[in-house]
Amino acid sequence: MKKLSYEELKKFYKNLDRALFLDAGYKGLAQHDGPLPIGFDQTISQPSLVLEMTRLLAPSKDSKVLEIGTGSGYQTALLAEFSAAVYSIERFAALSKKAQTRLAALGYENVFFKIDDGSQGWPEESPFDRIMVTAAAGQRPEVLIDQLAHGGKMLVPFGPPTVQELLLISKDRDGKISEESHGFVRFVEMVGRYGWD
Repeated sequence: MKKLSYEELKKFYKNLDRALFLDAGYKGLAQHDGPLPIGFDQTISQPSLVLEMTRLLAPSKDSKVLEIGTGSGYQTALLAEFSAAVYSIERFAALSKKAQTRLAALGYENVFFKIDDGSQGWPEESPFDRIMVTAAAGQRPEVLIDQLAHGGKMLVPFGPPTVQELLLISKDRDGKISEESHGFVRFVEMVGRYGWD
């Protein structure tokens, strides 16, 4: 299993035009290192955070990845570039369809889409080597942890609406779970079973 090279990741990230993932009114702000609206009260994350989250998750070319929250497809593109397959779930059909069009135009054939409640994961395709959650969970997403392969990793923002802890959850070869904190972030809510309500 070839590990993700940070140099390769950074080179691809620098060459990936964020404007491709934004609607017309926001394309001029593509270089701004901050979140931007994409509709339905959802956002595209700041580029530096997308880069860091991909680095922390560290997919490899044989990784099967679950992404919760397709959004604009920007994070999906980074995952698809460095993984074998990405299974991406988005609850808003209009956002998913836009992302599908964008990623198809970029030539990605290893991304599979589902329009559904991401808090339930994608059980029929589990287990996953990596899981990327791009919305904040108010409770530990046990269903997603169950879908994580032994030896796998999941990155999830965890905490209340004001600020969340970015947790890297690992499952070892024996199924034991461990967690590492990687600072604080602020994401929109993962609506559904693990949301703030």
